[in-house]
Amino acid sequence: MSATRVFVARLVGCGVFDPQGDRVGKVVDVLMAYRKTVAPRATGFIIEISGRRRVFLPITRVTAIAPGQVITNGLIDLRRFSQRGQEVRAIAEILGRKVTLLADKKVATIEDFAIEKNKRGEWIQTELFVRRPKSTALPFAKGPTEFVLWQDVAEKQEDPQDQDAQQLLSAVQDLRPADLATAVMDLPEDRMLALAEELDDERLADLLEELPEDEQLEIINDLEDERAAEVLDLMGPDDAADLMANLSAERAEVLLELMDDAEAEDIRQLLKYEPYTAGGLMTPEPIICAADATVAEALALIRRREVEPVLAAQVFVTMPPYETPAGRYLGVVHFQKLLRYPPSERLGTLLDSEQEAIDAHTPIGQIHRDLATYDLVALPVIDSERHLIGAVTVDDVLDHLLPDDWRSEEES
Repeated sequence: MSATRVFVARLVGCGVFDPQGDRVGKVVDVLMAYRKTVAPRATGFIIEISGRRRVFLPITRVTAIAPGQVITNGLIDLRRFSQRGQEVRAIAEILGRKVTLLADKKVATIEDFAIEKNKRGEWIQTELFVRRPKSTALPFAKGPTEFVLWQDVAEKQEDPQDQDAQQLLSAVQDLRPADLATAVMDLPEDRMLALAEELDDERLADLLEELPEDEQLEIINDLEDERAAEVLDLMGPDDAADLMANLSAERAEVLLELMDDAEAEDIRQLLKYEPYTAGGLMTPEPIICAADATVAEALALIRRREVEPVLAAQVFVTMPPYETPAGRYLGVVHFQKLLRYPPSERLGTLLDSEQEAIDAHTPIGQIHRDLATYDLVALPVIDSERHLIGAVTVDDVLDHLLPDDWRSEEES
């Protein structure tokens, strides 16, 4: 049954379907025609379709809104969404705004609001869900909440910094890092920085790994040195090194001094190589085992939560030591092969010694040809003495082959 009244925060992530029931995308935000003297009117949805393209779906092409889904008449304009004039995004720009409650002149924060279909078929903002300031000094206490009608509040003329980012955070907290990055890129700069301030260090590190260079620098330059160092500690060394390479030499050195010694040393080593070479692209944290290690031991290393899937696809076998820079490279054992042998089998008997390692100075063009030619997801990187110093993964190569604006670029 189609709803005639919905709260906008609950629409984020809902599937968008055509009349045949085929999914065509998902809701990213609700676009409002924002007016100071008349209740805002929903003009449509910003939806994400295949290829991460964001397009506008007019509310007039929506035939029903049901729990967890939006049904359209099947007509989707594939032109990329571009915000205009008086249009305001509900999630990105309205949630978190301060309003004055006319009944007692107190200030409250918008946490959600309802849009309701009127007799003319328009979806109008009606009821707001607001939170008053907390009345106790307890650190984890929250202020009381209440529902108020739109006409019972007055908008505050506010600095964007005063706009509470926690409401935006709650709307995007379940997004994967790559999807969160796409959402963040659509925000005004002040809102982007406010959201970054609210994210915990681990979540912010994941976000920075997915953002383009310009947005990375805006956020990292806005952070205090101590927090910036903590976040860089949590990023993959290769991603952190790429970011550090774009900072001023003075700031980069300050952050390296504040970072964990081991993480800082990994980054210093990566910064020694040219950007578009194996050494500049590699991660220094592949899975490394001894030749006499067992299949069971290798699988235990692969199962660790912090291991990225692309690195879990294979185990590199070397002489000791077993952390980069490791001992002499012996070969690789692919994950699929590990699954075909008993847990007690030694890795030395399973080596794929035909997979050649690449030198740290190998250019990116040769790397992506090797990955494509041999259908690989990672290549071992060695130094002049054939010691394993890292691995280049297919996602590292793609990040550098795609255009800088690939997240927002339209498909041809």
